[in-house]
Amino acid sequence: MLKSEEILRLVRERAQHPASARELTQLLKIPREQSASFRRQLKALVADGALVEVRGRRFGVAEKMDLLVGRLQAIAGGSAFVVPDGPRADREGDVFVPLANREEAMHGDRVVVRIERHRAGDRPEGRIVKILRRANQTVVGRFDIDSGGLGFVTPFDQRLGTDVAVAPGSHGGAESGQMVIVEIVRWPTATRGPVGRIVEILGRIDEPGVDTTIIVRKYGLPDAHGEAAMAEAQRLVAGQDAPRAMHARKHDLAGRTDFRGLDIVTIDGEHARDFDDAISVEKLENGHFHLGVHIADVSHYVREGSALDAEAYERGTSVYFPDRALHMFPSDLATGLCSLNPRVDRLVQSCLMEVDRQGTVLRREFHDGIIRTRERMTYTDVNAILTDRDPAVSARYAPLVPMFERMRELFRILNDRRRRLGAIDFDFDEAEVRQDEAGQVEAIVAAERNIAHRIVEEFMLLANETVAEFLEASEVPGLYRVHERPDPMKVEQFEAFVSGLGLSLGAPAGEVRPRHFQALLDKIHGTPAERAVAVLMLRTMQKARYAPENLGHFGLAFESYTHFTSPIRRYPDLVVHRLLRAARGVALADADRERWEALLPETARVSSDRERRADEAERELVQWKKVRFMHDKVGDEFDGYITGVSSFGLFVQLVEYVVDGLVHVATMANDYYRFLDGTHSLRGENTGKVYRLGDRVQVRVLRVDFDRRQIELGLVEILDAVKRGAPARAGAQPKKTSKNSMPLRASRPGRNARLRSRGRK
Repeated sequence: MLKSEEILRLVRERAQHPASARELTQLLKIPREQSASFRRQLKALVADGALVEVRGRRFGVAEKMDLLVGRLQAIAGGSAFVVPDGPRADREGDVFVPLANREEAMHGDRVVVRIERHRAGDRPEGRIVKILRRANQTVVGRFDIDSGGLGFVTPFDQRLGTDVAVAPGSHGGAESGQMVIVEIVRWPTATRGPVGRIVEILGRIDEPGVDTTIIVRKYGLPDAHGEAAMAEAQRLVAGQDAPRAMHARKHDLAGRTDFRGLDIVTIDGEHARDFDDAISVEKLENGHFHLGVHIADVSHYVREGSALDAEAYERGTSVYFPDRALHMFPSDLATGLCSLNPRVDRLVQSCLMEVDRQGTVLRREFHDGIIRTRERMTYTDVNAILTDRDPAVSARYAPLVPMFERMRELFRILNDRRRRLGAIDFDFDEAEVRQDEAGQVEAIVAAERNIAHRIVEEFMLLANETVAEFLEASEVPGLYRVHERPDPMKVEQFEAFVSGLGLSLGAPAGEVRPRHFQALLDKIHGTPAERAVAVLMLRTMQKARYAPENLGHFGLAFESYTHFTSPIRRYPDLVVHRLLRAARGVALADADRERWEALLPETARVSSDRERRADEAERELVQWKKVRFMHDKVGDEFDGYITGVSSFGLFVQLVEYVVDGLVHVATMANDYYRFLDGTHSLRGENTGKVYRLGDRVQVRVLRVDFDRRQIELGLVEILDAVKRGAPARAGAQPKKTSKNSMPLRASRPGRNARLRSRGRK
């Protein structure tokens, strides 16, 4: 059976025009018995954006028709960009779509865009020719009634750009000012907007919990689990030998390697409830380490094609909000039968590795295993043992302390190895929202990362790399976590910026390697420019995604990488478990190979899309919580640093809280400030005062905009100068006058959501 890339190559070579599936079968000389699989592959290539299906059910190569498949991202004014997906995403860049060329497409729709104009040095311009999938069958927004008695819903997501009309009799009992869900019954046209009917009332926007519900509905996140999936989960739990403790059944233990005699622990946060991974570390006589990474064997219980599997596929990932979690699986599995809870028998897939003193894996084994963890450890307690040398905590876990010492020793070896490879180690603050029992935000602080976090992360990275290498070496199809090389044009732009700071990557844009980025981060560590350079560096990178081909992981400097360690909360990990079991078994039948090859491209695309959706939802709700937290701080002053510069102002992150706000250029009324793109700065025409990325500033909270979820700030030195009627002097230092001001300090270590965290790397 031909692989997808081979089909594309042959279509390019042999098909002189868009052809039907039957014509392609003849052109590519596909055997009759493989025709059904071939048609499935064609559909997968269409879903991936490599082929485009046009009128007459004919298939053509997208680039030969100047077509791209992607997601429509609307911007202010009604125009939009199509962000390509699939294999062309990183080569083509975004396509600008003027309002007149949007046709009936709305923000978030997956569309086909025809490129109509290429402008030198600028984005291509296009026209929407087909809507593949609507993103907004329902819309969350505020219901109101105008002076003429006509109802309408203003979308919460302003990118949708237009109100949804609600006819009399379709109000669903909603009152003016309430947040609602409106189902679109007529899509927009060139002459009228969308029409809908209200299907759910969420409540007033300031009521407790409504903010989370709005975000869940806005992003279309599945909330409650379906009846079929719940019934399956309950049947699995009911079948256990000891339902109260939920030990695995004796029948399920047959044929498995018994690791219950080992010292194995889980290490997670204090509030974690689902435990995917457990660790064991032993020292061998030759001085090497025997590392065991034991991962919940969800695939033993969740069979392919089951209701649980289908629902997990649609969810793609668990979603974690400050006040609740949307688990990929029902709690009977997520926090019960599959979770590696302490001192109960659990089924695992174990990756055992012999690691030498240089961090090289000399030998690897994979087992269907049984474990019984000794303890449910927390990051805080492990850090107390290894860093604080807390005698009480050390005494409580005395039998395990030697293993924790071995873990730290092995962590340093593995971390040194990754640094030698040149892996990029971003260290950003990640906001932790702390709420009281009533759900009100008490504080927003930088999440602490200690030695325990880093130990677990390093071991999971090694297991993921080892599994990926094994899958690639086997004859079984794979699902990889890939992070492609950055676009040379973006690298050139980044180099132009850092050169203004007297810095350089030290390599041509087309030859840059991860180690060049890391060397630059090391050079500026602890300097005022560190945060700004790291933020811009991150924006220079591609986004990590899932793919059926191994394209390497640039940020980690790994040639092979996958996601194996979190099958309770990520669907791709569950798929990798199935592929790993197939790779360890007898030779894969041709029919099974063809099935996987047909399924994996779409699985990769959907999983990447679901991950992006979860990231955006989590990020938006946290931003909303930040805005609510700052609403009573209008007029207060804070120290901060500039994290972004644009023609319309400065983005500033506060030091006291991990909160960002905008200093609009309109508030900088002591001068005319011009945006200097090359140096990412604003410069005053008369004073010569320059504000750059990384500069430390003092700001005052001017306004909190709930509708736009934005905090508006002003620069204290400019506000005071304008009040006095005098321009700010170039180089003037801000005064610290507020009770809320505090000494500036370096940012504390945190997790980067794109590359660093266990959930996203």
